[in-house]
Amino acid sequence: MNKVPMTVVGAERLRQELDQLKKVERPRIVQAIAEAREHGDLKENAEYHAAREQQSFCEGRIQEIEGKLSHAQVIDVTKIPHTGKVIFGSTVDIINVDTDQTQTYTIVGEDEADVKANKISVTSPIARALVGKMEGDEVVVQTPSGEVVYEIDKVQHI
Repeated sequence: MNKVPMTVVGAERLRQELDQLKKVERPRIVQAIAEAREHGDLKENAEYHAAREQQSFCEGRIQEIEGKLSHAQVIDVTKIPHTGKVIFGSTVDIINVDTDQTQTYTIVGEDEADVKANKISVTSPIARALVGKMEGDEVVVQTPSGEVVYEIDKVQHI
């Protein structure tokens, strides 16, 4: 299986969620199932079925996170020498050549992407156009409304 790139922050967030699921949610659900069993007939016991459904979701999420972490290639961009080249994990200031509008993006793994926080997936069209380019380069990004030209203003490893 291929390694999946992930930032240090993204890997830590997944580990925290896994810890929460294993140490808090799982015992709470087991307790809810035990309490629901005490109410009698399991066929018509909505509380029991709801708790079992929660357990199924929780166990599935635990397996999913463990799988992601086992295939993760955690990249700490702060330990990579700054060369002005756009790489995974770097924060990039780009300027739209047509409108002079500046935008800042951090290139992260697919699971960490959050457009509202300006974190874009390494597989997104903008990130694919930026990765490997240098400060001062112009890149052309294909968008649904046509091509947009950006200039890479600044690359940071933060």
